[in-house]
Amino acid sequence: MNLRRLSAIVAKELRQLRRDRLTFAMIVGIPLLQLVLFGYAINMDVRGIDAAVLDQANTARSREVVAEIGSSQVLNLRYRLSTPQQMDALLRQGKIGAALVIPSDFEARLERGAGPSQGRLPQGRLAQDRLPLQLVVDGSDQSVQASARQLANYPLPGWAHQQGVELVNFYNPERLAAVNTVPGLIGVILTMTMVLFTAIALVRERERGNMEMLITTPLSPWELTLGKVLPFVGIGLLQVTVILITGSLLFEVPIRGSLLELYGASLLFIVASLALGVFISTLAQTQFQAMQIAFFTFLPQILLSGFMFPFAGMPQAAQWIAELLPLTHFLRLARGIMLRSAGVLELWPEMLALLVFTALMLGVAVTRVTKRLD
Repeated sequence: MNLRRLSAIVAKELRQLRRDRLTFAMIVGIPLLQLVLFGYAINMDVRGIDAAVLDQANTARSREVVAEIGSSQVLNLRYRLSTPQQMDALLRQGKIGAALVIPSDFEARLERGAGPSQGRLPQGRLAQDRLPLQLVVDGSDQSVQASARQLANYPLPGWAHQQGVELVNFYNPERLAAVNTVPGLIGVILTMTMVLFTAIALVRERERGNMEMLITTPLSPWELTLGKVLPFVGIGLLQVTVILITGSLLFEVPIRGSLLELYGASLLFIVASLALGVFISTLAQTQFQAMQIAFFTFLPQILLSGFMFPFAGMPQAAQWIAELLPLTHFLRLARGIMLRSAGVLELWPEMLALLVFTALMLGVAVTRVTKRLD
């Protein structure tokens, strides 16, 4: 081995890397992004879960309990309800993750001072012997379930037993992990494939010189961009079908809402992901750069969307960033439709967010395509 020739090759590669500013930025940017996300934004200790209170007793003692549970900071008691129907609607729409229910006979239950130790009625016990409080939890989010269990042993004034709060899991009473994971996997898989496929495909056309030939035709920038993107829509819908069938057969994941609305939400998310891929293709010069930028967009979406880590546990700044990401809104749509039987009209803020993201990304991408190929 000739060290002089070897050092010449190393020097050449370093000079080429210095000229490739995008690759150099990724070398520094990806570790910094991971460090910031895992060290600052990711927090498994969930606090401030949006919740509601249904105080049917409305006594001084019940109000005292509500104030004490609110001070624990596990729940953010944003809503005061008057009927169980209001609670059902907020849970179904995903506006709250839990609801604290205080029954009308709350005082009588405390005075009896006896209840089942595990929050369930043993055989032969009467309904009036149930625990003084009930915490209804959105079971479609496992992080909410885990945090709500912290309140199961909350000490109640005048209650002699260890457990005074009965936990009720809506939408996933068996606490199956797959029920929570599979709807999220639809968005994660679509994010990885749609963004990457589109970005690489468009950059490949530019590298081969085909894009310059297409621009000489009467095609407008919008027609050219949409024509390159639309074939991937069918691929995305096929992936959704495969995931739904596999999730149903292997993990018995239910689809409680409208299948048509689920496909409609998936279609909108596919278009949003493709729009992001088109935008990435306007930034990259090579297919390798397109892969780098696509990977750079995967990290914040997967880590901040609520798929891997609890959304409520993130700092406010991280939540604001997450609201700008399409995967965050699609996860809410998929879990809402599949697990909570919510309709797209009830989840209209998430649909609107995806529409705005798609319009912005496509608008900017088309503008940049025009500038690059004029």
